[in-house]
Parts: sequence; structure tokens; C-alpha cells
Amino acid sequence: MPSPTAARVRRTSLVAALLLCGAAARAQSVPAPLAMHALAATCANCHGTEGRAVPGEAIPRLAGQSREALAASLRTFRDGSRPATVMHQLAKGFSNEEIDALAAYFAALR
Repeated sequence: MPSPTAARVRRTSLVAALLLCGAAARAQSVPAPLAMHALAATCANCHGTEGRAVPGEAIPRLAGQSREALAASLRTFRDGSRPATVMHQLAKGFSNEEIDALAAYFAALR
């Protein structure tokens, strides 16, 4: 079993790597594959791994929806014109490029 210090170092390294991926994604118009996975992972807590939400739940599946519909939804959450409990706060953190990249990513999944 790793020591608590070793585990803390690994966690810190992982967080730093994800933050660097996020910074790299913001610097580019289209996120690199690793950065795209990190960005899409922010959706997994509610929408399921790879955007495949649990059938029958109130939270919608993202995988396979149209790119246009996904991007439009994120933008309406971001500007506050679509009511939400959490999404309006989360969407405020996405740039237009990130919204377009997320929409394309989830639309490409089946």
C-alpha cells in the first residue's frame, strides 16, 4: 500500500496534469484529444461516462444528440435563458470554442 505522501503526490500530479490540459485546451481553438477527454469528463458526474446517462433518469443522454442541439442547449444555459438547477452555473465556465468542441465530441458518440 502506498504511503499517504506518495498518494498525495500522485493526486497532486494528476490535478496539475488536468489543469495543464485545460490550459492547453483554452489556448487552442479545438482541444487536443487528452484535453478534450478531460473537458468531457466534467459532464460525467451527471450525464454518465461518455454522455451515456442512465435510461429513465431525468438527466438526458448527451451521446448521439445533434451537435447543433447540444451547443444551443449549452449556450442557453450559459446565458440564463434556459432554467436549470446546476447547468447554468457550469455552462458559464465554457467558452464558445469549448461548447462547440463538447457538442461535436458528444454528437460523435453513439
